[in-house]
Amino acid sequence: MKNLKSFTLLMVFAYLSSSCATDQDDYVQTPLQSSLEKQIIELFGSKESLILPASNDYNIIPNDAKNSITKAKVELGKLLFHETFLGKNPKMDESMNSYSCASCHHAAAGFQSGLLQGIGEGGIGFGLRGEGRLKSSSYLERDLDVQPIKSPSILNVAYQDVMLWNGQFGAVGSNAGTEANWTVGTPKENNSLGFEGVETQAIAGIGVHRQLIDEDFIKSSSYKALFDVAFPNDTEDNCYTKLNAALAIAAYERTVLSNEAPFQLWLNGDDFAMSDDELQGARLFFDKGQCYTCHSGPGLNGMEFHALGMNDLAGENVLTVIDEATKKGRGGFTGNSEDDYKFKTPQLYNLKDVDFYGHGGSFTSVRDIISYKNEAAHENSDVSSNKLSSLFHPLNLTDEEVDLIALFVENSLYDPNLKRYQPVSLPSGNCFPNADSQSSIDMGCN
Repeated sequence: MKNLKSFTLLMVFAYLSSSCATDQDDYVQTPLQSSLEKQIIELFGSKESLILPASNDYNIIPNDAKNSITKAKVELGKLLFHETFLGKNPKMDESMNSYSCASCHHAAAGFQSGLLQGIGEGGIGFGLRGEGRLKSSSYLERDLDVQPIKSPSILNVAYQDVMLWNGQFGAVGSNAGTEANWTVGTPKENNSLGFEGVETQAIAGIGVHRQLIDEDFIKSSSYKALFDVAFPNDTEDNCYTKLNAALAIAAYERTVLSNEAPFQLWLNGDDFAMSDDELQGARLFFDKGQCYTCHSGPGLNGMEFHALGMNDLAGENVLTVIDEATKKGRGGFTGNSEDDYKFKTPQLYNLKDVDFYGHGGSFTSVRDIISYKNEAAHENSDVSSNKLSSLFHPLNLTDEEVDLIALFVENSLYDPNLKRYQPVSLPSGNCFPNADSQSSIDMGCN
């Protein structure tokens, strides 16, 4: 009996030792691991070139030279981004203090809108991921604050120098030479302040989306101390302003990074963060699928504009008229016909939180849009073939290969913990991202 017990203990020890083999120093990468690493190094020089920094690594996160990222700004910006008490300039009183930046860019939907069209003022309800937000029956469609194009995610915007699908916000980089189009009296005039796209959009967005920075409210709430710490060199006369609020929001947005996604963990040395099928999908993404030609950099967004012939928002449920400038994308901003129907390359993280893809939301799954690019038969009859990007051509991927790329995008590029970028509560005590009565019921917020 004693010998049997000794043998059993020996077998248990052997099993436990073998189960820890992945922690041993002599672990060797699988051929799939090695092949993917080699591909990335050949394309980008190193794995590190695709790594998203930690969200508190303010010296590494790309920032605007005129708006350095600080912890105090980020903490203030996180609150202001979600603060429904800023919704103080509605067209109808029923929406007062009920909407925020996060109404159209919230964690539950991968910092997109849970709707095909994001609704700020004039929307009611939330649902589970923002998909339950509806037009209030009190509103005419013309009075809504509703997006004429699918709301882009704010994830990884630190790696974009201009903002919006047409790139109209931002005074540097991609927008150098577009000064003639910074039309006075329109939101584009904010480019004249000289900031990058993230900051410019935040500045313009406060006015466009009917928000108001109420100095009396700031001074009478805990926000005053937050502004004081975030902008210590400003006098009281110019501290509690729309500009400073926007700069804090922009600093926060730059830290909203999907750095806990499996692909990011793999890039940082966790060889077991992705399954073999996901590794196969990644290899196709960076090789035969040619996805990397547009989707590059840590955000997998690139900074180029391409015409892929996708449809605009359409259908009986669309709540706003889609004007010609919106349909023309980059060309609608620059006025250059060579830019017509080109749209900015979007980032690829946390896509499966919504059910629509493309600037017009005309695709219902990640796989659908990969198949569209594989077949390269454009769907928008308004876009002539000679306007299409030279990179839009058949890829000859098999159905299995399309499935593998979709698996990589949906799973390996999915950060499961975006709620870490939400505040626990707001100084106003309001619900967020919306504070209308139906949203409060949907979210269980009192």
